[in-house]
This record gives sequence, C-alpha cells and structure tokens, in this order.
Amino acid sequence: MALPQCVNRDRSVLVLTHQSHFRVPHSNETFGRQRCCRQNVTKSAHLFHSGSLWQVRLAAAIPVVGLTLLAGCGGHGAEKQATAPVIAAAKGQTCTAGSVKRLGSPKLAYAAVVRSHAAVYRRPGAPAFARFGKLNVNGVPTIFWIRGARLDAGCKPRQYLVQIPKRPNGMTAWVPARQVEVEKVTTRIVVDLSAKRVTLFDHGRRVLSSKAAIGAPATPTPTGSFYVNQRLIPTDKNGPFGPGAVGVSAFSNVLTGWTQGGPIAIHGTNAPWSIGQAVSNGCIRIPNRVMTKLFRLTLSGTPVLIRV
Repeated sequence: MALPQCVNRDRSVLVLTHQSHFRVPHSNETFGRQRCCRQNVTKSAHLFHSGSLWQVRLAAAIPVVGLTLLAGCGGHGAEKQATAPVIAAAKGQTCTAGSVKRLGSPKLAYAAVVRSHAAVYRRPGAPAFARFGKLNVNGVPTIFWIRGARLDAGCKPRQYLVQIPKRPNGMTAWVPARQVEVEKVTTRIVVDLSAKRVTLFDHGRRVLSSKAAIGAPATPTPTGSFYVNQRLIPTDKNGPFGPGAVGVSAFSNVLTGWTQGGPIAIHGTNAPWSIGQAVSNGCIRIPNRVMTKLFRLTLSGTPVLIRV
C-alpha cells in the first residue's frame, strides 16, 4: 500500500492490518523533528571550491513495515530545487572531466533521495545492476548515502558514488545525479559493541550516549559503516520496539533467510533488563527514554558506524 507523504496534523493514518505494528505519526507528536513535509531552511554548504549545493533536510518519519522485517527486533538549507542539485564553481573555475571528489566528514554528510527511480552502476558506463523506485518495499522514500561525486569540466556532479541498502553490507554504486535530490545531514551515530554503547553526534558534538543491548554471539550485530534509511514508530509503544525504531542499512550476517534479508535497526525495548547485554538477534536496543530522544534528533541519511 502506498502511503501519503503527509498526513493531517490532527490525526494519524493507520496502515493495513498486516502492517499495523508501525504507523505514520501525526505532525505535532514529540517524535517529529518538524511538521510533516515541512522543510527546514539551512545555510548551504560549500563543497567544491566556492560552489554551493542547494539542500533540503529530510522529512520526519514516514514509517511502515511489518514487525518481522527487522532481524534483531524480537521481543523479551536552503530551499528545495526543482532540478538536480547544482554545484556552482567559482567564476572561471574548471575541473578535469571525470575527476572524483570525495564528500563527507565527521560533522557533515550528504543523503541522496530518489526522485522517481534510480538505476545504479558498478562504474560509470557499465550496465545497471540494481534499480530502485521512489519508495522502498516498506513505502518509505528510498535514500542513499553519498560518498563522492564524479564531476564534469564545469565542476558539476554528473554521478554520485553512493552506499546502497543491499547485500553485501557496505555496497557502493554510481547513480546519475539527475535521478536524486541531495540533502545535508549533520548527525552521526557511533555504536561501540565492545562498550555496548550508542552515541549520537550533531555537528561533531556529542549530544547523547547510552548503554545498549547488542547481538548475541550466535547472531552478532554486523560491523561497518552504514546509514539510517528509515525511521519507524510502533503502534504499540509498550511492545518489543519501544517508542521507535531507526532502521539501518546493514543486514545480519547470520539471519540471511529473514524477510528482506534480515535488516538491522536501533530501537527501544520492552525488556529493559537486556540493556548492556549481548542478547539480541543483531539489532541494537536502547532504553525507551533514550530512544525517544534519539528518534527526535536523528534524520534519515545519518551515517552509522558500528565498530568493535
């Protein structure tokens, strides 16, 4: 079922029964960072020489997935532009056509939101090996994490090097710039498995840190660099997900037969005793009061580093 991108601010839109574990939040809930589909105006960032990239912040949660989709989740600016992002070079500035500029830092990342469809390539000019629609299988906007850009002679990006939510974990590909919109993300999450701790940074500053439950030895939490690709609100805030779940572009390395390949998430819990333990199927659990804050502060497209 295709969900509306916005909902009336004084009501909730409930999903069909088979998807009813999560719902679309109404805009004045404490979870929404901004009203549904409202864009925050932010100062554009300089990426290439003195050029600038117009950006728009990602909207608040647009959640809908079934309970079994998450592998480790069992219970116990600018203005939006109408065309592809434009990076303006300094007057008279030229670039070597085909040169690659790496993007991102600990304080700033960039997300690519699919416009209507996107075909991705292992290298520019190669046949497409995967295709994505505007919405993913859960009815949520398809988002990639931008790692770099291939420029033309005028220093404008023609393709972006992006991380995509597919196996194997951390897979990257090239996507034509015209097929995505680019948005700025200043948040970053670090999951330290050895310390069993989740830390959220914004503009490089630590704003939240909490003990966490992680994957059990038989179903470990995967390590690597990932990103937030969907934000979900459970219909039952007393259930196994607690008040919210932040979907991550990682997949379990063990539960490969699970629905959608066993995706990983950071979420609340109805088993507070598990915090600080290695007991999950791969997901990362944090206390519900912390999850409420993490959900409010974290936008889709946020980089997530999971390390030992």
